[in-house]
Amino acid sequence: MFFLTVQPLWLSVILLFAVTLLAMAATVLVRRRITLDRLKINNEVAGFTFATVGVLYAVLLAFAVIIVWQKFNEAEAAAAKEAGAAVTLYRLSNGIGGDPGAALRDNLTSYVRKAVVEDWPAMERSESSHAVTHALDATYAALLTFNPDDRRGAALLAEALHQFDVLTEARRTRLVMASGAVPGVLWFVLFGGAVLTVGFTLFFGTESMRAQALMTGILSFLIFSGLLVIVVIDHPFAGPVKVQPEALSAVMRDFGTEAAP
Repeated sequence: MFFLTVQPLWLSVILLFAVTLLAMAATVLVRRRITLDRLKINNEVAGFTFATVGVLYAVLLAFAVIIVWQKFNEAEAAAAKEAGAAVTLYRLSNGIGGDPGAALRDNLTSYVRKAVVEDWPAMERSESSHAVTHALDATYAALLTFNPDDRRGAALLAEALHQFDVLTEARRTRLVMASGAVPGVLWFVLFGGAVLTVGFTLFFGTESMRAQALMTGILSFLIFSGLLVIVVIDHPFAGPVKVQPEALSAVMRDFGTEAAP
């Protein structure tokens, strides 16, 4: 499924239309080999069965679409949350004087830059960058060099540690999201159910072969369109539709503006 995820969107659309045409061609082939009278016998009994099969698969497909969409939104929220925590931590560092404050700003800037340059490409492969992890550790070590000697400094350190925890948690969230939300067994059920649901229509017979082929094509198009949505956004940091590091890039621009004389 990851192979399909990283393909260009136009290629996925072509595959969608190809599957639709294949379903319509299968209907025409069955109608030419089996007489209409034999197929009509199945209409009444198969109709009830098909209604049950269709409802069950529709619920499963809708559930999968909702899950991956929620995960995609959570991935976007995690990236924005990480950027917000980085900005807040950078501004708090201005209240930390001397070498600890300067070291914190330098290491935080290095972390954000490496997250954009190295973490995002690594997440496209469902991996993480060790260099970004080391930069995060260095930022934490720089923060711990600050030893406040008054209540204001203690409050500043406590809030800085809190924002650092938020930043770390947000990064961990996006790293987990990068591996995808749909397990392998569910992919099997989704695609197997799609083939069986569309194939079930071949047991029916209508007076107009063209109308039956068109109805089968429409059903196939809707089902595989839902599957296309799941495939494309299952990995929120890979493929043609993905979460971009725009929030962290904006943070880098803010850092550069504040550091400018």
